[in-house]
Amino acid sequence: MEHRAAAPDVIVQVNSAAVAAVDERISTCQITEEEGGIVGHEQVPVGCLARRTFSQSYRTRPRNPLEFTGWQLALLAYQSLGVVYGDIGTSPLYTFSSFALPDPGTADILGILSLILWTLTLVSLVKYVFIVLHADDHGEGGTFALYSLLRQHVNFSGKSVPVPVTRLASDANLRFHSRKSSQQPRMLEFLEGSAMAQAVITYLVLVGTCMVMGDGALTPSISVLSAVQGIQSRSSSIKQGHVVLLCVVILVILFLFQQYGTSKVGFTFSPIMLVWFALIASTGLYNIIKHYPPVLKAISPHYIYLFFARNKRAGWEQFGTVVLCITGAEAMFADLGHFNKKSIQMAYSCLVYPSLILAYAGQAAFLIKNPSKLSTTFYSSVPEPLFWPVFVVATLAAIVASQALISASFSIVRQSVALGCFPRVTMKHTSKKYEGRVYSPEINYFLMVACILITVGFKGGPEIGQAYGVAVIWVMLITTHLITVVMVIIWQLHSAIAWSFYVIFAAIEGLMTISLLYKIAQGGWVPFAITAFFLIITLSWTYGRSKKQEYEVSNLMDRQEFIKTVNTSNRVPGICIFCTDLMNGIPPIVRHYVEHMGCLRELMVFVTVRHLPVTSVLPEERFLFDRLEPFGVYRCIVQYGYMDTQNMEDDEYVVSIVASLKEIAQSGAEILMMDSALANGTTFVLGRVILNMSPQRNNCFKRFVINNLYRFLQKNFRSNISSLKIAPSKTLQVGMQYEI
Repeated sequence: MEHRAAAPDVIVQVNSAAVAAVDERISTCQITEEEGGIVGHEQVPVGCLARRTFSQSYRTRPRNPLEFTGWQLALLAYQSLGVVYGDIGTSPLYTFSSFALPDPGTADILGILSLILWTLTLVSLVKYVFIVLHADDHGEGGTFALYSLLRQHVNFSGKSVPVPVTRLASDANLRFHSRKSSQQPRMLEFLEGSAMAQAVITYLVLVGTCMVMGDGALTPSISVLSAVQGIQSRSSSIKQGHVVLLCVVILVILFLFQQYGTSKVGFTFSPIMLVWFALIASTGLYNIIKHYPPVLKAISPHYIYLFFARNKRAGWEQFGTVVLCITGAEAMFADLGHFNKKSIQMAYSCLVYPSLILAYAGQAAFLIKNPSKLSTTFYSSVPEPLFWPVFVVATLAAIVASQALISASFSIVRQSVALGCFPRVTMKHTSKKYEGRVYSPEINYFLMVACILITVGFKGGPEIGQAYGVAVIWVMLITTHLITVVMVIIWQLHSAIAWSFYVIFAAIEGLMTISLLYKIAQGGWVPFAITAFFLIITLSWTYGRSKKQEYEVSNLMDRQEFIKTVNTSNRVPGICIFCTDLMNGIPPIVRHYVEHMGCLRELMVFVTVRHLPVTSVLPEERFLFDRLEPFGVYRCIVQYGYMDTQNMEDDEYVVSIVASLKEIAQSGAEILMMDSALANGTTFVLGRVILNMSPQRNNCFKRFVINNLYRFLQKNFRSNISSLKIAPSKTLQVGMQYEI
């Protein structure tokens, strides 16, 4: 079936006076305290706390660059400890103990330490802190932010792209849309002319996103398990089964608590991590002084050569394990939106990085004197008087690390849904103060079950570490590819610089990836299984939506047919809002609606919710309007960024649309008609579409995807009514079956 693009309608961007007016009316309803209703010195009306109105949901504040004093940056850096660094900060719990060497000597320990020091320095410090952090999308970071940044500069129009976005001329004027340079690099021309290259980048992003979901299932398992495993050293009667059971109990409590949000305990995260970094740094310094003071000579890379020369294939197979020391480095970029570059750079460079260096050096010094303790490195190296304090803080730090990845999984799914590449799931806001804090019951319970199965299935063995390493390195390798494209197309750096970056880091991460392939049978298959599960959902959903859109474009109502239908139908008072995915033309739902209802409202508006690859769309940029034929028919495009919240539940939404339509009215009679229609109520009409691929189609696989997988997702995930938050009493669903 050929996809026909209709000629674009003439669309006018309206500086919506209604939005500004509504904003002014509810300005006293802004929530600035988490649990209270106090704004400045005024008491907020109780009704304002009951629900989020249209204007509250759609208000966004421009991100103007702020200048912070040194103390303010230090405070931000302190706050980032509990959000950003839980994962990488707890990596000393399991990194050394994940190595499996039969009889490690001093040269082996120094070689492992040298690998850790150089990996920490090159990947986490140089790559992420000093390079990747600068590739933000108006303050937002992460895989989707990189993809969004590229979509703003590259026109992804190929049919092979699963989530295409139709561009409008007005997009370049959006506040959160990056400005294009006048120079056009060759790579930009290549990408815009190559549907295959666009598809590769898009699928890389989807794979990376699904890998992060795997990370979200593995981080709680390995972090909590590594923290509580030390209790075995207290008594010989405590077996591995008891440790696994305790870990499962903690995980269940952790996931059940997600529905209440992190705000109630968030204030404790940073102090916990500050105490944690102080403990591992001081313990490491103690072990260096006591056991092997010259251990930091491992900074010399020749110890890496000696390690591989001595261990040969066994050393190569252990090389991928080093990636465990940089787990969580991606979080520095993903959580950028909560802080800023300088605060994250300050926290990592001044506290986190030195603490990790001391912790690993101390563990290496201990192992040089006690090589038999390799499998229990962390707790064995802790001085006896500090065991219980370290145990308690380690368990709390592991929970902080788990919370960060669980919350990140919710945010990633939310962004995926917003960009149309994941089925609609329940998204609940757990904070009135912070827009980005969301909770999804479906994703939460999936992760909980996955964590429990991983923990119990592997019985707390080293296989979890192998699986974790595979998930981490794949996400980093994908980021390296995307950053290289950003360097060439957006930053427009000299090709020698961009390709030097790519060669260095792709080589490091590629070699680690190859090394970890040996671990696939030993647990490394887990992240691939989770990734495959989410990819099947994502690709089935995007394929089904693309076929649905192709059908609607091919079966648009002809202009003359529509005019005749409207003129020959009874026009009753009120407003009818047809919700459609099409930005151009009259969707086939109108034909079906008139056949069954026999009448049309006096004011009809075709509303298309358009998700853009930008962080946010300002209220004055929210609406685009167009007048259609005949009289009383209009088109409205409502634009959102991937961090915006949708809400059409209250009457303010319709009021704002009508007020904006009045701005393009051509006569007083037209304005009177709009007022009359508004007074007679509003109905939202949405299509409930069932796709059916006929048996005549020879491709059995595609028929299975449409008739089984996509239909299953449609039936079992949330409908567009619930995701748009339209009041059920104002909704009319029109059932249709598309034969494709």
